[in-house]
Amino acid sequence: MRKYYKVWAATVAACLAVLTIAALVLPQSFALTALSDGIQFLLLLSGTLSLIHLIARTNGRLRLFWILIAAGMGLWFCYQVLWVYFEVFLRAEVPDLFVGDIVLFLHMVPLMAALALRPHVQEDEYAARLRNLDFALLLVWWVYLYVLAVIPWQYVVPDAAPYLRNLNSLYLIEKVALLSTILFSWRSSKNGWRKFYASLFGACLTYAVSSYVANWALGRGMYYTGSLYDIPLAISMAWITIIGLQTQPRSPQTEGRSAYTHDGVWLARLGMIAAFSMPLFGVWALLETVPDQIKSFRLELTLGAAILIGIMVFVRQHLLDRELLRLLTHSQQSFSNLKHLQAQITESEKLASIGQLVAGAAHELNNPITAMLGYSDLLLLSQPMNAEQNRLAAKIGQHTRRTKSLVASLLSFAKPTPATFAPVDLKTLLRTAVKLSQSQWQTRQTEIQMEFSDALLLVRGDSNQLLQVCVQIMNDALSAVDRLQSGRLIVSAESVEETAVIQISTDKSLPPEENNPASGGIFSGLGLNACQAILKQHRGRLLCPEGAHSGVVIRVELPLITPSQEKSSEVTMPAWQTQPFS
Repeated sequence: MRKYYKVWAATVAACLAVLTIAALVLPQSFALTALSDGIQFLLLLSGTLSLIHLIARTNGRLRLFWILIAAGMGLWFCYQVLWVYFEVFLRAEVPDLFVGDIVLFLHMVPLMAALALRPHVQEDEYAARLRNLDFALLLVWWVYLYVLAVIPWQYVVPDAAPYLRNLNSLYLIEKVALLSTILFSWRSSKNGWRKFYASLFGACLTYAVSSYVANWALGRGMYYTGSLYDIPLAISMAWITIIGLQTQPRSPQTEGRSAYTHDGVWLARLGMIAAFSMPLFGVWALLETVPDQIKSFRLELTLGAAILIGIMVFVRQHLLDRELLRLLTHSQQSFSNLKHLQAQITESEKLASIGQLVAGAAHELNNPITAMLGYSDLLLLSQPMNAEQNRLAAKIGQHTRRTKSLVASLLSFAKPTPATFAPVDLKTLLRTAVKLSQSQWQTRQTEIQMEFSDALLLVRGDSNQLLQVCVQIMNDALSAVDRLQSGRLIVSAESVEETAVIQISTDKSLPPEENNPASGGIFSGLGLNACQAILKQHRGRLLCPEGAHSGVVIRVELPLITPSQEKSSEVTMPAWQTQPFS
C-alpha cells in the first residue's frame, strides 16, 4: 500500500477511535451529536473518494462497475448530509416522515446494479444486454414496491406509524436482497474478486445488523446519536474506505468467459415473477382496508408500473427472438457446411484410394516400359535394317517414350509432392529440358532452334516441377512435329512487362480442330492436367493460342520476380541438372 494510503487508513482508524471514546465518555448532548454526525460525514466522504480514484484509472465495464459502487456510497453520503443539516445546523430531531428516507432506500439500487454487471467474468454482448434488461425490470419492480408501500403514508394520507413500519420492513428486505446478491457473486468468483466480494459482504452485513439493532433500540427509547449503537454503523462506513484503498485499478482481473446460463436463467425467472405479481398487487391494493385516496393511488400506480414492465418484457422477448433467429440461421449454415465438408471428405477419400491405385499401377508399368525402351534403342543401334524397318523401330521407341512420359505424369498427378520455392533461371531450365529430350529429337532428326532474349528471366518456383512442365511440353511438341512431318522446333523465352513468356512452336501449323487441349490435340490429358496444376501453384498459366501466327504450339506464362527479390535470393536448379545445351 502506498504511503499516503497508509496515512489515509490511519486517519479513518483515528476517527473510529475518537467516536468510540466519545460514546463511552460523553453523555447525551448536542456536542456528542455533532461529533458523531461529523465523524460519520467524514467516513462516508472518505469511502466515496476512495472509490472515485478507481473510476479514473479503469475503463469499460469495470469503470461502470466502480461508478455504480461510488454512486451508492454517494447517495448514502447525501443522506448523512441531510442528517447533519437537521441535527447540527437546525438542532432539531429528524422528522419521522423524512423526505431523505427515499435517498437511503435508493442508495442500495446502484450497488445491486453494479453487481448485476458481473465484472469478474467476461460476457458476450447479447448475454450482458439480456442480463441488464432483466435486472432493470427487477429494479423497476423494487422501486414500485417502495412507492406502493411507503409513499402513500408520506404524501397521500400522512401517517408516521404505517410509514415507518412499511419503510423498515421494505428496507430490511432490500438489505437481505443485497447481501444475497453479494454472496452469490462471491461464490461464482475466484482469487482477487473473491476477496473483494468477501470484504464488501462483511461491510454490508455489519451495516445491516447495526441498522437493525439501532432501530430496535430506537423503538425502546434507548438510542440517541453518538451512542454505542452508532459504533458498528461507523465501522461499516470505515470498511468501505479500506476496500477502496486495498483494491488496485487493474485488480481484481476478469476471470474468463461465462455464458448466460444458470444464474442468467434465474434472473430471468425472477423478472417474470415480478411481472406476473403486478395483478396480485393490484388485487391487494383493491382489497386492503385503507383510505380511498390510497386505494386510488395504488391502483393507478400498479397500472402504470404494469404497462412499463410489460414494455420491458416485450423488448426482452424481441431481443430473445432476434438471438434465436440468428442462432437458427447460424445452425442452418453450419449444417450446410457440415454436409459440404462431409461430401468433400468422401470425395477426398475416393481420390486418395484412386491415387494409391494409380501410383501402384504406374510403378508396375515403369519396369516393362523401361525394358521396351532399352530394347528399341538396341534394335536401332545393333541390328542392320532397311529404311522402313528403321522408321518402325523409331516409332516403337517414340511411343514407348511417350508412354513413359504419360506414366510419369500419371504418378505426379496421383502423388503430388510439396513444392520448394526459390528463384529459377528459365533459360537454363529450358536448355536442360532440351538436353533431357535430346534422344527424342535426335531420333526424329528434328532441329531445335532456341531463341532467348538477353534479359535475365528469373521466376520464383520449384525448379524440379518447372523442369517437369518443360520436359512434358517438349515431348508433346515433338509429337506434334511428327504429325506435321516438320523438321524444326522453335523454343523461345522473353519477358513481357513483368511476365516471363515461354513459347514452343513449329514451322508448320496444326489444323484448328487438333490444336485444342480440350479435345486432347497436342497434349495428353494427364500431361495437360499435371502441367496446369503445377503452373497454378506458381501463379502461371498454360495457353494454346487460337488464331495466332503460323506454327504456335504452346505458350507458358510465369510472373517474374522483382529486383528486390532477386537481390535477396539465390538462383537454384535441380540437383540432377545436366550441362546446358549449346
